[in-house]
Amino acid sequence: MSEPILPPPPPSVLGSLPDTEVGKHLNADLLAGQAYPPAEAIDASATLLSDHERHQADDVRDLIEEAMERFADTRTASDAWLAPRLHATLRLTRREAADSGIWNYLALRLAPDYVLWRFPPRKAKEPSKEEVNAARFSGQYHTQAFARLWWAAELFRDGPDYRPVEIFCSNQDMLGTTLRLDIALHRATAQALTLLLERGVVHTGREVNALAKAVNSAGTTLLFEVLAETAPSETGAYRDWVDRVGVHVPYERLPEGPPDGSVPPESVERLLVLFEKLFKEAPVRGKASSDEGVA
Repeated sequence: MSEPILPPPPPSVLGSLPDTEVGKHLNADLLAGQAYPPAEAIDASATLLSDHERHQADDVRDLIEEAMERFADTRTASDAWLAPRLHATLRLTRREAADSGIWNYLALRLAPDYVLWRFPPRKAKEPSKEEVNAARFSGQYHTQAFARLWWAAELFRDGPDYRPVEIFCSNQDMLGTTLRLDIALHRATAQALTLLLERGVVHTGREVNALAKAVNSAGTTLLFEVLAETAPSETGAYRDWVDRVGVHVPYERLPEGPPDGSVPPESVERLLVLFEKLFKEAPVRGKASSDEGVA
């Protein structure tokens, strides 16, 4: 963009924009970063969320603006900061978060400038063909700009503790590879993978990909749920947390997440032993040649 363009004034309440309506607003000018969708047109296509008190838009918009300001020079680093705070600010139930319309609305109405900032138009030989991947505005939960952060926080938090989310989202290879796999749905597996990253067992993108592939393959034959039990979800506790409106989400420290979904440490330790063994046996591209050089 030669000159900055201002996003439309934010709405007061969040809404849902159906997938069937997205095509009307996801045009070439937007994908090229040259214009934002008309707010009035999206408002006419969207439905405001019914719980207005819980779904106020101001705090969400303020949080997004804070992320863009803080990480102006390190955009990928914003994921680890924004994911837990976005989760704590939105206060969505899992059923609500499964509605792609909410994420469409956030990306196309509330903060299209964030999507263009975080995922700028991809370079092309011809500048006229440089554009943002449309799936960042409206796509699967592991690709869409906001859904990926919310679900990473939901699946990788350890109960109310968002610290594992920071660790997970700090590695773009782990975030981009693991979140789309079924193994991320098992909380003990998610915690074990995060610990392997934190402890430095895996470092590079190739190592992360090899680990995720090995664990995912093993997960088709091994019942991780039996090997490493996790505490059942406490629906009531989660709902009580969701209904707590007006909670200030801190910027300088991690917020407190829902008080359900904590993983017993012994379950994580069992999986750590297994996953380290799987990783040692997994083929890592370039690993053999480097090992020979050290020897």
